[in-house]
Amino acid sequence: MQHTPRRTVSVLTGAVLALGLLAGCGDESRDAGDRPSTPASTPSAADTTTDATTEPTSGPTDDGMGEGAAVPVYYVGDTPGGDRLYREFTRVTGVERLVGAAAAVTQGDPVDPDYRTLWPGGRFTAVTLEADAIVVEVPEESWLEQGRLDRAQAKLAVQQLVYTLQGVVGKRLPVRVQYDGRPASTLLGVTVGAGLKATPELEVLAFVNITEPAEGTGVSDRFVAEGRASSFEATVIWEMQDSAGTVVLEGFAQAEGYMDKLYPWRTEVDASSLPPGDYTFVARTDDPSDGEGPGPTVDTKRITVQ
Repeated sequence: MQHTPRRTVSVLTGAVLALGLLAGCGDESRDAGDRPSTPASTPSAADTTTDATTEPTSGPTDDGMGEGAAVPVYYVGDTPGGDRLYREFTRVTGVERLVGAAAAVTQGDPVDPDYRTLWPGGRFTAVTLEADAIVVEVPEESWLEQGRLDRAQAKLAVQQLVYTLQGVVGKRLPVRVQYDGRPASTLLGVTVGAGLKATPELEVLAFVNITEPAEGTGVSDRFVAEGRASSFEATVIWEMQDSAGTVVLEGFAQAEGYMDKLYPWRTEVDASSLPPGDYTFVARTDDPSDGEGPGPTVDTKRITVQ
């Protein structure tokens, strides 16, 4: 009987993990499983094991599981509908990509100050890529319990991990959990079942996300802005604000679609009329309710026009 080899990535004592924002990194090549969050309900227990509508793809410099590569990491941010997931590309060195991505979820420090993680810190003991699943080994039994998180937070934290690891491997593989070498039935109090799956994008992801320009980067007076969104009639509204918060430039971009998931959007920004200096680039969803609804979802990046 022929066995499919497993690839186990363990977190070794003293391993170096360097996590940093990958500036100027484009969207994943094929609308990976990174999606918007509707200002609707918090994911239910059933949602946690619902297949997402599309498969993810790995990052723009992917070589499978290599070191020193870009990884998409999902963090939590505020939206009018409550906490949802935003994606930030990160480069890992010194460890393989699955390990680096998992560590970024549990203890990473996002570059964007608007993002955060719900995880309590620490690292998984191991991450294993198998033919039909991604397997994570928790270091302590307490990781299996809900702990200080409420139910909604625990479910979203689990989705942070699922979306991140699936984005790294480029497949919608279920995530299985082990403790002390044995299958575990829960993670942060969330039922694992046959494996944790990605909740549909519109239930957990923020409706707009900026990929470029990246937080804290310098841009020329003509630059490309892009990301992913699900906005009314596929319209993504953007603006640039100066250090006082005054809008000094504005426009809109057209995404490739909307309603069922997040779609790529892209626009060229002509900032040649602005003096060099620090600005905030803002992208938001269109608000057809004219202020009567919960309001638009927003993502921001601090940039320097050179």
